[in-house]
Amino acid sequence: MTDNKNLTATNYGALGTLVTVFFFWGFIAAGNSIFIPFCKHYFALDQFQSQLIDFAFYTAYYIGALILFAYGSFGGKDLVGKWGYKSSIIKGLLFSAIGAGAMIVAVQANTFAGMLFGLFIVALGFSLQQTAAQPFAISLGDPSTGTSRVNLGGGINSFGTTIGPIVVALALFGTTAAVTDSDIAGLKLSKVIVLYLCVGALFLAAASLFYFAKKVPSGKLEEETEKANKALYMLLMMTGILIMLFVPVFNSYKTDLSNATQQDVLAINIYRLKWLLGALAVVVVGLMLSYTGAKKNPNGWGAMQYPQLVLGMLAIFVYVGVEVAIGSNLGELLKQKSFGEKQASEATPYIAMYWGSLMIGRWAGAISAFNLSKNTKMILQFIVPLVAFGVIIGVNIIANYNMEPLYYYFICVLVQIAAFFYSNDKPAKTLMTFGVLGMIAMIIGINTSGTIATYAFLSGGLCCSIMWPCIFSLSIAGLGKYTTQGSAFLIMMILGGGIIPPIQGKLADVFNIQQSYWIPVFCFAYLALFAILVKGILKKQGINYEEASSSGGH
Repeated sequence: MTDNKNLTATNYGALGTLVTVFFFWGFIAAGNSIFIPFCKHYFALDQFQSQLIDFAFYTAYYIGALILFAYGSFGGKDLVGKWGYKSSIIKGLLFSAIGAGAMIVAVQANTFAGMLFGLFIVALGFSLQQTAAQPFAISLGDPSTGTSRVNLGGGINSFGTTIGPIVVALALFGTTAAVTDSDIAGLKLSKVIVLYLCVGALFLAAASLFYFAKKVPSGKLEEETEKANKALYMLLMMTGILIMLFVPVFNSYKTDLSNATQQDVLAINIYRLKWLLGALAVVVVGLMLSYTGAKKNPNGWGAMQYPQLVLGMLAIFVYVGVEVAIGSNLGELLKQKSFGEKQASEATPYIAMYWGSLMIGRWAGAISAFNLSKNTKMILQFIVPLVAFGVIIGVNIIANYNMEPLYYYFICVLVQIAAFFYSNDKPAKTLMTFGVLGMIAMIIGINTSGTIATYAFLSGGLCCSIMWPCIFSLSIAGLGKYTTQGSAFLIMMILGGGIIPPIQGKLADVFNIQQSYWIPVFCFAYLALFAILVKGILKKQGINYEEASSSGGH
């Protein structure tokens, strides 16, 4: 074991400021819980049309990160490295504030396309913020505890997401009670404008907090970035093909299905599924071609010359996709007879527990970010997840939801705690363990019904909770001067949240909602495979990431 005295000290002042911004991201994202159903009602959208909101949001991450990379490739200087992590986050927050302003204009103009554009601008700012924030968190201390610092940010982010809906409901409806369809229907445009005025103000407040924080280093990287023309051309080609595939999908939202026959509905669902599967194939094939091309000749591939980065890009794509897909389809799943035919208000506590499960895992994963004794850490690894579970139960009880059916979900939390002890802070082992558990949970959910199946699908959130920091830190390990470029590539792959969930949704329309959860099974399978492959790849490069990480918290 490595002695704690030999580890680089964590800059807790800068880390505290950074995780505050993570909280703002989660809190602000809670506004979508009102915005999406509002748009669905106000513009009379069907389920697929309302999914275009997620599509616009996640596509912006891809476009924003691609722009950052293209600038660095043509200019020979990484833009985030040139500005520094601190300045990049500030600029991203200001850009998101502009997006919030665009949302206000769109609401006043009563245009759904305008709202999608405004949300796209907000997410472009998020893309810049996240490209800087993830490696920034890792750089604020010893690399061996970098995963834990990212987990800490994620845990604070999830806490913001957990309490956000209650605060938003209180601001818009004057109550913390469950928001009903009739509440949404009666929501005035003036209240939505106030919501996004507050969102814009929070972006500006976060930017000011970061700007005036003296303990936060600039995080500038002075090294020149070698041109990566091959990677740029591959990504531009992928983008062009994706645009061609997305256009017919986007245009199909105008299709009026109000008087359509069942056969017509099936036909349009298969039509949309075909183009979405094509988009998935473009991403997978494009990344695999990049992987093999860089392996033969690394010149011109930039960060993509590192196999851990390319395989990690696909892992982030799959991870974001599966996290969003499980949650997005839960409402429809719980309406089924075998799940108790729960209506929207009855299903809300279950959906809240799914997203809350992400907080449970991230709180537990953040423990190693602090310099604690081995015994203290072991005690906290048991207590913290249960405390987080209690917070979720308590917050939703305050919101007047019936949480009694979810009390025994703590058994799933105990399984997660056991998995944490087994993984022992080793990123690859942790990712593999939770990938396998995710597969098992989804298969149990597919083949059972009632409470067991419900808990199994909800536990997908526990499995996903710890994956992002593991994938991110493993993917950028050993990249050196290509770190921020690699970070941009990884953020780009958040695009998975705009492709995989609609694919599962369309499979549910064509076949069966419960059977559509085979998509998450395959996603978790790849994540477990990535964990196995990346460990060997890093070892060949002389990076024994597992040993370093396991020692960091002891």
